[in-house]
Amino acid sequence: MRNRWGAKLFAAPVLAGGAVLIVACGTSTPSTSPSTHAPAANSPAAHSSASGSTVTIETHSTSQGTVLATASGMTIYWFAIDTPTTSNCNGSCSTYWPPVIGKPTAMAGTSLPKGFGTITRSNGEVQATYNGHPLYTYMGDTAAGQISGNGKNLSGGLWWAMTPTGAKLSASGGSSGGGGGGGGYGY
Repeated sequence: MRNRWGAKLFAAPVLAGGAVLIVACGTSTPSTSPSTHAPAANSPAAHSSASGSTVTIETHSTSQGTVLATASGMTIYWFAIDTPTTSNCNGSCSTYWPPVIGKPTAMAGTSLPKGFGTITRSNGEVQATYNGHPLYTYMGDTAAGQISGNGKNLSGGLWWAMTPTGAKLSASGGSSGGGGGGGGYGY
């Protein structure tokens, strides 16, 4: 009986000491680890953060038509619930749909008739606009020319690839937006 009782007394301090050690290690890790929410390398947010910076916009041919793209060929999108002066994609939304940050300029030889502008985001960053729409890329696009975010109903609204004319790019399954996968999610 003495061994059993002694083992219990010994085990409790060891477990308590182990828990303290785990807590101590756990609290120091975040300050020395890189953030897991850093913008992707192809994200415009990763390339510029100063409000005086510029971002080059070009056109790119896709399977559905011509779209605006970043200089690296990543498709640019607009969010239907944004206004000409306000982005409604903040927090986790902007992790999936990184805003195009900086003053937009057209790549040499590119004709973009609808006009560029900027807005100031809630965090103070300057976001590019085209045809009165704040601009974004989509983390689901992993290579130039992909348009996997086009016609998606996410984060409270529809997302469209930005075209040079400002018209909606037809959704892959048609422009009605009622194709499979909607599952009752919507406005």
